Amino acid sequence: MYREFGIRLRQLRLENRYKLKDIAAVCNVSIATVSQWEYSKQEPGLEDLVKLARFFRTSTDDLLDFVHEF
Repeated sequence: MYREFGIRLRQLRLENRYKLKDIAAVCNVSIATVSQWEYSKQEPGLEDLVKLARFFRTSTDDLLDFVHEF
């Protein structure tokens, strides 16, 4: 996974005024785990990516900061 994921996750969290504990509750993980995601120390699994995308009402592509190049 790219470092951009952690940056994007933090950006979405702060824009929506959520705390680390709010995101942790969505994915049923610890606050430390979410922090590690944001600092690109650890990667979430596919299931957690989908949960996060639904929570933020965005696509997984947006969450991963993925751009289709044709």
